Amino acid sequence: MLMSKFKLVALGGTFDLVHQGHIELLRQGFSISSKVVIGLTSDELAKKKGKELLNDYSRRHKVLEEIIRKNFPNVDYEISKLDNDFGPAVLEKEVEALIVSEETAFQGEELNRLRKQKNASPVQIVVVPMVLAKDGKRISTTRIKNSEIDIAGNIL
Repeated sequence: MLMSKFKLVALGGTFDLVHQGHIELLRQGFSISSKVVIGLTSDELAKKKGKELLNDYSRRHKVLEEIIRKNFPNVDYEISKLDNDFGPAVLEKEVEALIVSEETAFQGEELNRLRKQKNASPVQIVVVPMVLAKDGKRISTTRIKNSEIDIAGNIL
């Protein structure tokens, strides 16, 4: 069995329509750490960020758990509700790394700035490359909602 590089890493997202890009973020997290804290955006935070959700928090939480069980059996994880960009898990707990997409990589620097204020050691930032659809553009929930692509990145 592969030894994990980290004991605890974190990643976050809205996970409204779970697609291949989300799966890659999760895969990366589970591949390098013995436990993953997944920050799941609250409905309030999603609205504040201008996102129009198809699924409410409890539905997104349930689907995320099903996807993890199906794709990553026997992993240790915790889903924590995010009411702001960084939940308490990431600010206070012994999180050693933050898994981000190329799109959200800037949040790593912000997190380390906040951790420094709390005299917490900086976390390593692990950037996962965007997963591209068949047309070479990135897979995103917005594109899926607009019926441009499906969750696997196939052109519709």
